[in-house]
Amino acid sequence: MNLHIRKVGKSEFYQTENLIREAFWNLYNSGCTDHIILHKLRNSKSYVGELDLVVLCNGDIIGHIISTKAKVLDSKNKEYEVLCVGPFAVSHDFQHKGVGTELLKYHISEAKKLGFKGMVLFGNPNYYHRFGFKNAKEYKITTKEDQNFDQFMVLELQRHNFENVNGRFFEDSAFEVNENELNEFEKRFPTKEKGKPKIDIKLLIT
Repeated sequence: MNLHIRKVGKSEFYQTENLIREAFWNLYNSGCTDHIILHKLRNSKSYVGELDLVVLCNGDIIGHIISTKAKVLDSKNKEYEVLCVGPFAVSHDFQHKGVGTELLKYHISEAKKLGFKGMVLFGNPNYYHRFGFKNAKEYKITTKEDQNFDQFMVLELQRHNFENVNGRFFEDSAFEVNENELNEFEKRFPTKEKGKPKIDIKLLIT
């Protein structure tokens, strides 16, 4: 495949939001919230344009990834800036072909160039461990609810970056979605039928 990775253009915002919507529809939720999260992140103070990336095959956008500024807050209320990865998805027709691997590797390299300490995400350990992500508890980092589970992972972008970083992780408030704003946002997209989620998040984190 002839792949090309670059920053997204503003004229492609809707297209990438719809790509995310299609990829996550009825996967973890009934319907999807990831596309409105992406939309809100792009309008937030945590937005990093250099890390809003698309991958193209023969000129067509087939995948998207974004990381935004987040923080780890320690017991003394000292803040450490990190990145929160996601939403991240590849179009169904191009999944399991190495596209996501190439996009994530490039994304990590760009984050390193920007000087960020590390990246935090919620995802499949079997996938993300291949890229160096480790359970966040190894760095004494918990969720904002003070929890740890296998799907909560951290990647140091430089060795020893997290030696003095510990505490609770806080992502941007854009990840909080209420039903009214989601229903209004959905009017911008083709009608799709909501169904039972294919993957139960509660089972994953228990």
